[in-house]
Amino acid sequence: MNTEKDVEKELKRWLLGAERVVIIGVGNPILMDDSVGIKVVQDLKGKVPEKVLLVECETTPENYLQEIADFKPSHVLLIDAAMLNLKPGGIALLKPEDLDASHVFSTHFLPIKLFCEYIAKIFHADVKLLLIQPKQIDFGEELSSELLSSKERVVKILLSALLAKGSH
Repeated sequence: MNTEKDVEKELKRWLLGAERVVIIGVGNPILMDDSVGIKVVQDLKGKVPEKVLLVECETTPENYLQEIADFKPSHVLLIDAAMLNLKPGGIALLKPEDLDASHVFSTHFLPIKLFCEYIAKIFHADVKLLLIQPKQIDFGEELSSELLSSKERVVKILLSALLAKGSH
């Protein structure tokens, strides 16, 4: 698994040639740490360049396919909680083909890997997943302290990567 610095470098490299970026926050808003993807997207609102579309999908990203298609993305980043065998709050940047069953405890109706493969094929977009190791998936709307800290770091990393080119 890559370190946080590796993730930041890889995200900046990956976004370097991005013309239009969709950032999708996935998760269940009432299952504590599973909501981290949604909360990252909420924190990015109003802070990203116009070439970035932010989408809060919750557990049904497939319901947003038309909105994503209309934006014509070159790059799609899906942010979600996933079992990564890391310490709580640990992050990883993966390609959809790197996902395996051990990364998923699914609160989603359509498997994430299938959703990502569909987007890559239909929209000809470069797709990556930014996954965050949850601590607690109990009922509740608050993130654990580890995930709250991780969410803030991920927001900073994404803003740094998206604004690196200075294009607004």
